[in-house]
Amino acid sequence: MNKYQPLENLLSRKSLDRIPMTFADIEAVIGDRLPASARKHRAWWSNNPSNSVITYAWLAAGYKTSQVNLEAEKLVFVRELTDTEKDRPPRYHPAFGCMKGIGSLEDGVDLTEPADSKWGASLDLVAQ
Repeated sequence: MNKYQPLENLLSRKSLDRIPMTFADIEAVIGDRLPASARKHRAWWSNNPSNSVITYAWLAAGYKTSQVNLEAEKLVFVRELTDTEKDRPPRYHPAFGCMKGIGSLEDGVDLTEPADSKWGASLDLVAQ
């Protein structure tokens, strides 16, 4: 087990599309300090697998780095869609569309008009 395996394990358990983390968060997960080059060179956070050993951790978990901010020492891990997820239609709530076709409106019905033509008068009585 390499020192970045805990980061890979953490990211693999998440199903979030975006995981913002600080460098301190990552250090807490791996139980060690990041190398000085992680704070000096943005390229250290690139998604090139031959760049550094830690890159394998987030790539193997299905994430890529984004919005790397060296000054604020933070970044966002963005989940990469698999080929099957890219081909799949967008995910909707299971109840989405369950009422389709159940009701209908008569021709000429304007849903923006009040149902009761005297509704405004009844509100004036309440205010007095």
